[in-house]
Amino acid sequence: MVDEKDATAGSLGYKPDASKVDKTKFPKFAAGQNCGSCALFQGKAGDAAGGCPLFAGKQVAGTGWCSAYSKKA
Repeated sequence: MVDEKDATAGSLGYKPDASKVDKTKFPKFAAGQNCGSCALFQGKAGDAAGGCPLFAGKQVAGTGWCSAYSKKA
């Protein structure tokens, strides 16, 4: 799992719990956005965790969020 203190995670504002995102620092965050609904998430819908190409070799929480969020089509 990616540690939110990881350098890449920190620069992207990654939080394993999207409800803890600093909305002042990341104003593009909107309720309902999370890794599980992101186009970059490599897990299946509903998975607790899955891979992400931004964090090579590590998994992100399905309930997480980072500033690279891009809604799945």
